[in-house]
Amino acid sequence: MSQPTILSPAELARYARHIAIPEFGVEGQEKLKRGSVLVIGSGGLGSPLLLYLAAAGVGRIGIVDFDLVDESNLQRQVLFSVDDVGRPKALVAKERLQKLNPHIEIEVYLERFSTENARALVRRYDVVADGTDNFPTRYLVNDACVLEDRVNVYASIFRFEGQVSVFNYRYADGTRGPNYRDMFPEPPPPGLVPNCAEGGVLGVLPGIIGSMQASEVIKVLTGVGEPLAGRLFLFDAATFSTRILKVPKNPDTRITGLINYDQFCGLSPKEETPVRSITVQELARLRESGADFQLIDVREPYEYGIANLGGELIPLGSIEEAADRIARDRMVVLYCRSGQRSADAIRRLQQRFGFDNLYNLEGGILAWAREIDASVPTY
Repeated sequence: MSQPTILSPAELARYARHIAIPEFGVEGQEKLKRGSVLVIGSGGLGSPLLLYLAAAGVGRIGIVDFDLVDESNLQRQVLFSVDDVGRPKALVAKERLQKLNPHIEIEVYLERFSTENARALVRRYDVVADGTDNFPTRYLVNDACVLEDRVNVYASIFRFEGQVSVFNYRYADGTRGPNYRDMFPEPPPPGLVPNCAEGGVLGVLPGIIGSMQASEVIKVLTGVGEPLAGRLFLFDAATFSTRILKVPKNPDTRITGLINYDQFCGLSPKEETPVRSITVQELARLRESGADFQLIDVREPYEYGIANLGGELIPLGSIEEAADRIARDRMVVLYCRSGQRSADAIRRLQQRFGFDNLYNLEGGILAWAREIDASVPTY
C-alpha cells in the first residue's frame, strides 16, 4: 500500500503540471516541499531565482540581503516595483513570494553574508544558490559550502554574458564534485572585471540565467535530471550562443577555514597608498567658500548625464592617460557614485605619478543626494 502524500489537496492541484511529468511525479514534489534553499542576494539573479523556487514549491527558502531597492534596480530586478524603492529588498521579496505561494516558508536575513555568519547560515539549508556580483562573496559562499558539506548552485552575469554551474555536488558514490576554487583558484586582479553597476548588464539576462539557476536547484533537490556538476554553462545573449566547459576537480585545492576575502581578492586598501577623503559636508563648504580646487568625476559619460556635481569628467578607465589634466598645485577632489571607483583612481594616480593632493569624496553621489541635495538622482 502506498504511503499518504505530505501534499495537501490544494498543493496537489497547484503542482499538477509537475506531478504529471512521469520522471517527477508526487515524489519529486514532496522532495521540493521537504527541501530548503538559501539564496544569497535577491537582486538581478535572485529575483527570477526566488520567483521560480517559490512557485515550484520549495518548502523553505532563506534570503540573505541587506540592500535597499533602488530605482536603477527596476531595469532587471523583477521582484520589485517603483512603490518598493527605499525598502529592504529581502522584506519586499518575502511579501511578494508569500503572495505567490502561501504553502512555503520564507526566512529573511537583513545582514551582509560574512565570515562571521556564513557557516551558520549555510548549514541550516540543503542547498545554497549564489546570486552575488562580487568575487570576495563568491569565494566566501564556495568555502562555506565546502566546509559545511552543501551544494553551491552558482550563476553570474555581465553585460551580455552569463554562467551557471553546480559546485560541491554529491555524486551517487558519495564523492563531491569540483567547487568554485577548482575552476578559479585565484581571483582576477582588482578592477579587471567590473561589477554590473560599472560594466552594465542587459536587463533580460538575469531572467534567463536566474531561471537556469532555479532549474539546477530543483534538479539537485529532487534528483531529477543531470545537474551541471563538473561543467560550466556559458551563454552569450548578443550572439545567442552557448558552450559547456568541463570543470575538473583539482587535487591541490584545500579549504580548511574561512579567510579575509577582501584581502584575498586584493580589495583591502594598501598601507603604502592610503587614500585621503573628505565628506560631502566638507565639499559643500568648499564650494560655498569659493575655495580653489579641482573636482573630477570618474564615472562613465552616461552616468554623468543622469546626475553630476559639476566635476570634470575623466572616466576611471582613462584616468592614467589623463594624468596631465589633473592639477598638482591645488586640492583635487575625485568622486563617483559610491566612492569606490574614485578611491581606486586615487590609488592608481598616487602609485604611478606620485600625486599627493588628491581627496576622495566619501560616499560619492549617493551620500551627496542623501545628505546634501535630495533632488540629485541616484540611478
